[in-house]
Amino acid sequence: MRVALYPGTFDPITLGHADIIRRACLMVDRLVIGVAINRDKGPLFSLEERVTMIKTDCAKLTEQLDTEIVVHPFENLLIDCAQDVGAQTIVRGLRAVADFEYEYQMVGMNRMLNEDVETVFLMADAKYQPIASKLVKEIARLGGDVSKFVTPEVRRALLERLQHSS
Repeated sequence: MRVALYPGTFDPITLGHADIIRRACLMVDRLVIGVAINRDKGPLFSLEERVTMIKTDCAKLTEQLDTEIVVHPFENLLIDCAQDVGAQTIVRGLRAVADFEYEYQMVGMNRMLNEDVETVFLMADAKYQPIASKLVKEIARLGGDVSKFVTPEVRRALLERLQHSS
């Protein structure tokens, strides 16, 4: 069975993430979406909320594609998480050259820790390349329309969260 791990904070999941998930599903039998706990980033949404949003967004994909999608929170090293879930491949999405520099360094370190796990980069579709969770949150916080960047369910959750935190 071909298993891949797509890690991220997903705070919140965007249409760019969904694009990478959909395309990664075409390459594997099981895609594990690793939701990083990463307390240092101070996420807007709790781990449970992020997991729920991902499961909701991916339910439709699971029906459309012949790939099992599993959501797996993790707080350990990425390479250890890959081993924990039986992934032979780590999927990383790239938006811009700046992403590549960081990812290149991460691949090198991960390869030194476990050379049996391969990293595959998928370029986000051109229409999704500028989307970043951080920018989506900022646009929503300032009253902008984020409907071009996230699903309606995520947009609602964002607006509710921002209304309650005001």
